[in-house]
Amino acid sequence: MHEILVGGGTVLDATGARRADVLVGEGRITAVAESIEAPAGALVLDAGGCLVTPGLVDLHTHLREPGREEAETVETGARAAALGGYTAVVAMPNTDPAIDSAAVVRQVLDLGAKAVCQVSVAGAISVGRAGELLAPLAEMAALGVRIFTDDGAGVQDGRLMRRALEYAGPLGVVLAQHCEDASLAAGGHMNEGEWSSRLGIPGVPAEAEEVMVMRDIALARLTGGRVHFLHLSTAGSVAMVGAAKAQGLAVTAEAAPHHLCLTDAEVSGYDTRFKVNPPLRSAADAAAVRRGVASGVIDAIATDHAPHTQEAKEAPFDQAPPGMTGLETTLAVALTELCQAGDDPGRNLKPAEVVAALSWQPAAIAGLSDQGGPVAPGRPAHLCVFDPGQSWVVDPARTASRSRNNPWAGRSLTGRVRHTVYGGEAVVIDGEAQR
Repeated sequence: MHEILVGGGTVLDATGARRADVLVGEGRITAVAESIEAPAGALVLDAGGCLVTPGLVDLHTHLREPGREEAETVETGARAAALGGYTAVVAMPNTDPAIDSAAVVRQVLDLGAKAVCQVSVAGAISVGRAGELLAPLAEMAALGVRIFTDDGAGVQDGRLMRRALEYAGPLGVVLAQHCEDASLAAGGHMNEGEWSSRLGIPGVPAEAEEVMVMRDIALARLTGGRVHFLHLSTAGSVAMVGAAKAQGLAVTAEAAPHHLCLTDAEVSGYDTRFKVNPPLRSAADAAAVRRGVASGVIDAIATDHAPHTQEAKEAPFDQAPPGMTGLETTLAVALTELCQAGDDPGRNLKPAEVVAALSWQPAAIAGLSDQGGPVAPGRPAHLCVFDPGQSWVVDPARTASRSRNNPWAGRSLTGRVRHTVYGGEAVVIDGEAQR
């Protein structure tokens, strides 16, 4: 493994920003200084004009393997992640079979061991994600699983969720909830509101999310368990999580880039790229979610990378599966949409605040102590180097993901990953994957 010198950039981590070169050797950061001379034979990565940050960490990635490899695999999803600046992803358990046992956890971990980023596994809360029987959480936790979720479906049975939280406490794990009351959401394909009425598409009310957020906040209070709320999409949800945090409850939350920046008006052309679960909400909801990130109520920005085949997404709107890809675009979307000068606090973030929500804050939630920095000697060499001023146009045909259902296709974004270093290896150089 070559030594690597990341030279000419500005290092940005939880301790602040400073002009520094970074030297990497044997998988770790060996030196950080204002000027470092490249050792003989070292690979020099130009970081001029770039920010050098800890690698990004995604709490919410659908890698589809096992069972749905036509849409994505661990290998292709990890490559897309590396191109997006991620050095770690948490693979969601709604695979086929579900990741609800030690055997399937081992299968995905073995696939991830060969990948170009760290693949951490989220286990299912219930057997088969059916919401009826508690999955063997302890067996999966013994293999390093630190997040459990039935993502794709919320745990409908409050008693089962209470038992899961009580069981999870001594294991030191987090339960992540896809908040959706199935009875309220039944038959819906977009946000219930003005646009669903105009388009004649059955809607999902905001309350379908909010009643489960309310329930699980109450259960967190009752049990003392840790709850992480996945892809929050409504103003009411953000307000309730903020109130729960003010009470000192052990809750955290994430938002996906599409819920920060897109609204249900995007569905006006019946384009299935904009069908997602939870659905795109109103402009007021999107503004509230952005303010949640700005205020710290929402701890992390997660991709909810959900690849689907072109054939599946070409089905009629009411039959097409929900989901969007996002690993290669999330950093740029966040920088473009959230770092604008102006009076809107939700669009006036600093790059450091965006990187915090994409790197060290999700790393802490996922219990990934080797990820998220700081960029300091002795730390594992997981680095993202990106140019915050580079503009580019999204072309799904040129992405590494097997699927093309990206809602940002054809849009100009600002901010692009130049290099990614994972475990001391340059896995992306000048925007090109190395394997």
